[in-house]
Amino acid sequence: MKFLDTNVILRYLTKDDEAKAEACYQLFQRVKQGGEELFTCEAIVTEVVYVLSSPRAPYRLSHEEVSARLLPILTLRGLKLPQKRVYLRALDLYASSPFLDFEDALAVAHMEQRGMAEIISYDSDFDRVTGLQRVEP
Repeated sequence: MKFLDTNVILRYLTKDDEAKAEACYQLFQRVKQGGEELFTCEAIVTEVVYVLSSPRAPYRLSHEEVSARLLPILTLRGLKLPQKRVYLRALDLYASSPFLDFEDALAVAHMEQRGMAEIISYDSDFDRVTGLQRVEP
């Protein structure tokens, strides 16, 4: 098993370097076919989302576009990711809630998994999440 870094996912999704995009495509095909296993973590997924959606980066994708592009990679059986269901739920929340950044969507997904309904935060965006109550310290 090998660790998957941000730049490999980005080269594949953005195709901004055709040779690297093709090599990444071949890698993901091997993973899809069971010939290789990869591992990655929350920081990598979060960085990919940030780079693809940031107004300062060249891609500037919408929440829905980011989710649509990243979902096929995260659902690869050969990609190991701790708490993968939480990430998939966070992507769903992120795509359907343009007012949430990905880190907030990830926090809500973690809360849902643990049956939590209250968050201590100054971020008023959480006030718009159904079933969630925000309190300030």
